[in-house]
Amino acid sequence: MKEVVKILARCLAVAMLLPWAILCGFGRIPALFTMFAHGCSLTPGILGDYARSAFYWMTLRDFSIDARISFGTFFAHREASVGSRVYVGSYCVLGRTRIGARTQIASHVQILSGKHQHSRDEAGQIQGSEQGEFVEVSVGAHCWIGAGAIVMADVGDGSTVGAGAVVTQPIPAGAVAVGNPARVIRQA
Repeated sequence: MKEVVKILARCLAVAMLLPWAILCGFGRIPALFTMFAHGCSLTPGILGDYARSAFYWMTLRDFSIDARISFGTFFAHREASVGSRVYVGSYCVLGRTRIGARTQIASHVQILSGKHQHSRDEAGQIQGSEQGEFVEVSVGAHCWIGAGAIVMADVGDGSTVGAGAVVTQPIPAGAVAVGNPARVIRQA
C-alpha cells in the first residue's frame, strides 16, 4: 500500500510540474531551468521532495524518480545525473555531476563543475564563467558526503568525504578523506 501511495504522489507531482518543464524546454532553456529549479527548491516538506524529484526527472540529463532532494537544494546545470535511491540534504548546490546509486549527501554540500569555472585574462582580470571550464564531477555509488563539504574532483564508489572537506583531487574507491584540502586517511 505504501508503494502505491508513493507512485500516486510521484504521478501527481509530475502532472503538476509538467508546465514548468515544458516552459523551460525540459531543461534546455538555461535561464528558465534555473528559475524553476530555484522555485522547486523552496517548496517545503514532503510535497517539496516530490516536486523536486518530478521536476528534475523531467529536466536533468538522467534522474531516478526515487531520489530525494531536500529543501533549499538545487541543480545549477541540467547536465547532471542522479542514480537510484540517492538522498541529498538541505541547502546543497549541485553543478555538472554524476551521483551514483544509494549515495547520501548531507546538508550544505557543494558539488562544483570542476575547479576551473572562472579564469583570468593576461592582465589578471577575472573573466565571466563563459570563459571557464565546466567538467562533470562524479560521485560514485554508495558514498557518504559529509555536511558542508565542497567537491571539485571525482569521488570513487563506496568512499566517505568528511564534513567540511574540500576535495580538489580525485578520491579513490573505498577511501575516507577529510580536511582542506581533502586527504585520504583510510583506504579499504
